[in-house]
Amino acid sequence: MHELGIAESALEMALTQATAAKATRVLSLVIRVGALSGVDPEALRFAFTAILPGTPAEGAAVQIDSVAALAYCPTCQRDFVPDTDHFFECPTCGQLCSTLKQGRELDLIRLEMT
Repeated sequence: MHELGIAESALEMALTQATAAKATRVLSLVIRVGALSGVDPEALRFAFTAILPGTPAEGAAVQIDSVAALAYCPTCQRDFVPDTDHFFECPTCGQLCSTLKQGRELDLIRLEMT
């Protein structure tokens, strides 16, 4: 389960930011996870429940925001939601497209600290 490693990295970043801000507690974390990032949001949430106890982030709220995939067709010049994870075929013209505008995000986007 690579979500455990991701949660550990996010917690490390959060604690580094808390130390830099002279905060003693992390109250909440918000993580953005793209649909095509390869990360299971529920497994990530579970990983946080395993690693937060005993840290300055113990009891912190963990919010995971999902980001849908969005591809772009240069022929039609329009965005569309791809049907698959690997090939992005424009539903209007049938063109295979390689531009993914969103969906691979994996970001720690917000912290609340005291």
